[in-house]
Amino acid sequence: MTRTAWVFPGQGSQAIGMGMDLEDLPLAQARFAEAETVLGWSVPKLVQDPDDKVSNTLYTQPCLYVIESILADLLQVKGHQPDAVAGHSLGELTAVCASGAMRFEDGVRMVQRRAQLMQQAGENHPGGMAAILAMDAEMLDEVCKEA
Repeated sequence: MTRTAWVFPGQGSQAIGMGMDLEDLPLAQARFAEAETVLGWSVPKLVQDPDDKVSNTLYTQPCLYVIESILADLLQVKGHQPDAVAGHSLGELTAVCASGAMRFEDGVRMVQRRAQLMQQAGENHPGGMAAILAMDAEMLDEVCKEA
């Protein structure tokens, strides 16, 4: 028996133009309109901005949530149902919505507030995150000391 899990990514998986292949689908249009009512701005317009506004935390998180939710909705409309859902960081909220435990518009509100708080935290405590790949412990220790 095959079991299926849907796993939703978090911040860092965004890209200019993401989700634009969904723009003409009625289900996506309805979700984009619902999100715009809550957010006060258009996800499709923002993700197409050549200044890469979609990589600003304030916008990244709502855009990812909305687009990931639309993709999950489209799969469900086609009769697909996951046996389990999960997400990394922000993707956890999309997983909650995809499971049916949270309404889409409530998730938009929650993600918008989360993004605002994370944006403020970054402004008050500058820093960042990085993935460390193919680095031995000695080299990592040296890089940390320099930072």
